[in-house]
Amino acid sequence: MNFIIWLVMGGVVGWLASLVMKTDANQGILLNVMVGIVGAFLGGLLISPLLGVGTIHQGISVATLGVSLLGAIILLALINLVRRGSVR
Repeated sequence: MNFIIWLVMGGVVGWLASLVMKTDANQGILLNVMVGIVGAFLGGLLISPLLGVGTIHQGISVATLGVSLLGAIILLALINLVRRGSVR
């Protein structure tokens, strides 16, 4: 059941991050899910210890979704930086 929740929440977080970074037209559903899951992992590693909140794996709340969203935005910013030379 956790795997299905990861896929759904990863898709939502990836889609929201792509809207914030204005890369939604370049991404499909699969890439949104991948960005959301990898971004949640990145947010769990970098942001979660700083703020003292959990990750989506520990429970779904506004704080955990925020950490995952910030991680996905950081991931998309890094991808844009490598691809285009600017964060955008």
